[in-house]
Amino acid sequence: MALAIGAAVVVALFVIDAVAPQLFAASLPTRAQDGLTLAISVLIESLPFVALGVVLSIIVQVWVPPGAIERWMPRRAWARRAVLSLLGMIVPVCECGNVPFARGLLIRGFTVPETLTFLVAAPIVNPIVIITTHQAFGFSDGILIARLVGGYLIANLIGWLYSRHPDPDGLLTERFIETCEIAAEEEGGRGRRSIAQFVVELRAVMPALIIGSALAGAVQVIVPRNALLAIGSNPTLSIVAMMILAMVVAICSNVDSFFALSFASTFTPGSIVAFLLVGPLVDVKMLALMRTTFTTRTLSGLVVIVVLAAFAIGSAVNLLA
Repeated sequence: MALAIGAAVVVALFVIDAVAPQLFAASLPTRAQDGLTLAISVLIESLPFVALGVVLSIIVQVWVPPGAIERWMPRRAWARRAVLSLLGMIVPVCECGNVPFARGLLIRGFTVPETLTFLVAAPIVNPIVIITTHQAFGFSDGILIARLVGGYLIANLIGWLYSRHPDPDGLLTERFIETCEIAAEEEGGRGRRSIAQFVVELRAVMPALIIGSALAGAVQVIVPRNALLAIGSNPTLSIVAMMILAMVVAICSNVDSFFALSFASTFTPGSIVAFLLVGPLVDVKMLALMRTTFTTRTLSGLVVIVVLAAFAIGSAVNLLA
């Protein structure tokens, strides 16, 4: 898989360089080196949060007594999802760490719609993200409020839509279902179970993280950045451009506000909001990580919902700003 992706990227670089060399100012070797540097930086930035997410996942699965979390949850399904979408307030890790934590919730017995609600909301409804977004934009143009409210609404919309699915377990990969069965059959003390689960989780998420980081670096040197920047002043096209950019650059949600700030002078406020909503939820790195748990069809639906909702929210911000 990784070799196929690497070969495809190399071929794409040569084809683009041969067909349209004028699109890029830098030479092919320079762009290739930049892509490798970007991929490594994304990997290094994400790794601590993934490790923290795995540790939190083990705590939830092994160390928290049965029923300790569940008894605090409302009985109604929509209310449970509403509460779970705020769980990110006390789990201050970026989107990479939320994936193994969400896997822990699923193994513990939370439903797929409930877990998706947490997974989508947590990277945005997060104290670190709130602080960094405020530091970057303050309350100007309603960007901070639109990001928080928009992320919360998108998460609960996704949770509600997937709760209507006739077979929620069909949204999960067969490999993850096997992992759940192994975790249920695991015997021994908590220490032994913790070590075993740590190995299982790292083996599941690390290949996806490496491939996702490589894709993020490769796409950034394949897609000409100037083509996106040229349409920044158009209210509609700017939103589309920033959503594409958000999926490409794969920046951690804890710091993406400062990256977006560099575009604030040339792009519309709504496009900035769309960037801040789409990036933490469906960038290439996040999709690679979520693929360890959810099927391709599930993720395709997730991308469509997030993109359409972010576009609608961004357009509303442009009208009000």
